[in-house]
Amino acid sequence: MALYEKWQSIIEESSKSEEAQQEFWNDFCEQEQTIYEKILGANQKEIKGAIKELANEYEVSLPYFMGFLDGINDSIESSNSLEDFTEEDEVSLVIDFKKLYWNMLAVPAPWLYELPQWEGVLSAEERAGIQRDYNRSKTVVNENKVGRNEPCPCGSGKKYKKCCGKAK
Repeated sequence: MALYEKWQSIIEESSKSEEAQQEFWNDFCEQEQTIYEKILGANQKEIKGAIKELANEYEVSLPYFMGFLDGINDSIESSNSLEDFTEEDEVSLVIDFKKLYWNMLAVPAPWLYELPQWEGVLSAEERAGIQRDYNRSKTVVNENKVGRNEPCPCGSGKKYKKCCGKAK
């Protein structure tokens, strides 16, 4: 069984009861946070090595490391096809920290985007700018509606309610 399949099966197994699911995600998020603390603390833009070695380096199990790769895959410069990875496969991740911060906001994962280690990677202004841009991207702007008593936009000269706004 490939590592990604193991990761998927662990998620499925833990989803059988709500308590088990909550326990699993709490455990995984704790370990994921530890990985990010190490990466951000060292301002490590590139991660290279065999998957098994990297899992040992970050002190997580192989399936959990696959979960980390699954999560960070959208935040690296060239994403990987995770389905085919084995323990011995070499992986090279070049992290785009701005994209990573944006994706953490999108999840939302405050336990990750509020880590103090971000201060050494992105300035407070950069993080505030990314957060502002993210918030703007989630704001819905409705187009102005034509009022019933305003001139019709079709150019007929009639009121909207007597022209295109007429109930049919």
